[in-house]
Amino acid sequence: MVDPFRTFPLLETQEKRKGLLLGHIDFANIFTVLREGGKAAGPHGALAAAKAAGAVTVNWGVFVNTIINFVLEAFAVFIIVKGVNRARREKAPAPAEPSTKECPYCISAIPIKATRCPHCTSDVLAG
Repeated sequence: MVDPFRTFPLLETQEKRKGLLLGHIDFANIFTVLREGGKAAGPHGALAAAKAAGAVTVNWGVFVNTIINFVLEAFAVFIIVKGVNRARREKAPAPAEPSTKECPYCISAIPIKATRCPHCTSDVLAG
C-alpha cells in the first residue's frame, strides 16, 4: 500500500519506466553468483533468470538502488522539514523602549523621567 507513494519517480526500476535521474540505468540486474543453481547453469543475464535457476546470489544492484532511493527520499524529507520549520519560526519581538538614560555630568544610568540625577544631584532635562 505504501510502495507507490514511497517509490522515487526519478529512479523507477519497473520494466516500463527506468530511472530518469541516472539516464535510464537500472541497477537491479547487477549481481554476483555465489553458487550455481541445480536447474540451469550460468551465466545468467538477469537476476530473475538466476533466481529461476535456483542460484545463490548477492544482489549488489538492488542494494545500490535501495541506497540511492533512501538518500533521495531523505533529502526530500529534509527539504520539506526545513521549509515547515522556516514557516513556523516566530518573528523576533521588537526591542522594548529604553527605560534609562545617561546623566550628562556623571554618566550614570538614571530613569528616563528623572529631572535630577540621584548620583551627582545635577539637574537633567526630562525626556
